[in-house]
Amino acid sequence: MNDAPKKNPRILIVTPEVNYLPEGMGNLANYLTAKAGGLADVSAALISALFDQGADVHVALPDYREIFSAQLAHIFGKELDLIRRKMPDERIHLAEDRVFYYLNHVYSNYGWENLKIALSFQREVINNIIPRVRPDLIHCNDWMTGLIPAVSRKLGIPCLFTIHNIHTKKTFLSNIEDTGIDAASIWQNLYYELMAYDYWGTRESNPIDLLTSGVFASHFVNTVSPTFLAEIIEGKHDFVQPYLKQELSNKWYAGCAAGILNAPDSSFNPSTDSEIPRRFSEKDFVRGKIENKRAFQKRLGLVQDDKAPMFFWPSRLDSIQKGSQLLAEILYTVVSLYWHRNLQIVFVATGEYQPHFKNIVDFHRLHNRVAVCDFDEKLERLAYAASDFVLMPSRFEPCGLPQMIGPIYGALPVAHDTGGLHDTITEIDPEKDAGNGFLFKFFDAQGLLWAIHQAMAFYDLPPKVKQKQIKRIMVESLANFNHSVTARQYINLYEKMLQRPLINT
Repeated sequence: MNDAPKKNPRILIVTPEVNYLPEGMGNLANYLTAKAGGLADVSAALISALFDQGADVHVALPDYREIFSAQLAHIFGKELDLIRRKMPDERIHLAEDRVFYYLNHVYSNYGWENLKIALSFQREVINNIIPRVRPDLIHCNDWMTGLIPAVSRKLGIPCLFTIHNIHTKKTFLSNIEDTGIDAASIWQNLYYELMAYDYWGTRESNPIDLLTSGVFASHFVNTVSPTFLAEIIEGKHDFVQPYLKQELSNKWYAGCAAGILNAPDSSFNPSTDSEIPRRFSEKDFVRGKIENKRAFQKRLGLVQDDKAPMFFWPSRLDSIQKGSQLLAEILYTVVSLYWHRNLQIVFVATGEYQPHFKNIVDFHRLHNRVAVCDFDEKLERLAYAASDFVLMPSRFEPCGLPQMIGPIYGALPVAHDTGGLHDTITEIDPEKDAGNGFLFKFFDAQGLLWAIHQAMAFYDLPPKVKQKQIKRIMVESLANFNHSVTARQYINLYEKMLQRPLINT
């Protein structure tokens, strides 16, 4: 009889970007940062939580030598290769290919180059990293890893596929094979634009959708919010291709799909945030927010008024997703209606709609009431600390993070009731000590205006009533919107897929 303890299941997380890696995971862990968006933060948080809890977690990441070398040279004054030779890493697996050695950013500005990068990354994962790691479960992320679930099917390894963004790319079997991937062995587990009857008739003429292939071949799929998944399945978003909707529906009705909310980085905490002039917690937030508001108003040239209600726009300024056009339609109206209150609106965001807002400000001479600033992380943090409300009138929202960060800083969200916003915001009710923000149902300018009026009604509540609610919301938000909560849900999903505990005791 063998009484030797069972090894923990080995998890391989495949991601094109990561913000940080935990100390102890590998000698290079602290010095590998490749971030383009929220995927980097989510990957970093999940990997860290798994590692801290003792899971046997491994990471596959492209070897962005130019990016990593610049970071290491800045820290050590040495090249990455010189350090790498002396510092072997057991859990960090860098996929090596010249196509991403000399990139200055995680993604290229050219779609064809991003496809080439993704195929090269997946080739190294499929041909070298998976055989070396021999994982018990593979966790893939977005279209850039969409071929790997098909390989996991062939190898009999459970695979989780996470959709952070609906964006996808298409290519042909012949192109995949030219990259060095044995597409002939997995072609039946890929998703094609047209019905695929045989390999040779499909190879050069039938496009493969990489995101839908990931959904189709994976054993389990998740989006980054439960409601956004439900909205796709119910057909509420016409930008989602019918075949992707169908494949997600198939997974859902088979009990193999779920929504798991992302969480903001732990550095977003007003009691520890080094980028704000006055740190504060729920115990002294009144004084803390006033001092930060003063500093913010002075920096941006706004009217100096401690009692001025301040609304902060934290999201990309576009007209497709984020609802910029709704605020543009009512901006002058909102400022005019509350002119005597010195109501202020601050944008810390870039995007196609930014010039439009600047033109409105210039035309109506609103410079001491409205500030339009390019995105800057330090300024963003000060905006959260200074503001009373966060504006998020998104048409759709796969998850969203500003509506979670704002309440941690005592800035309540004013948002459209959709996707991840629905999952993280409930209408505030001071009499029941419940809720954390303000939602409008119909995606139009009047709906947003109504929600702003609701926010102002809350702002005008007696100070003791309002402060009690903000204090409660700050405490609840820190407890609910954090990486440990998100990681626990992924761990539960891993264990469900493996049918065994992730960490043996």
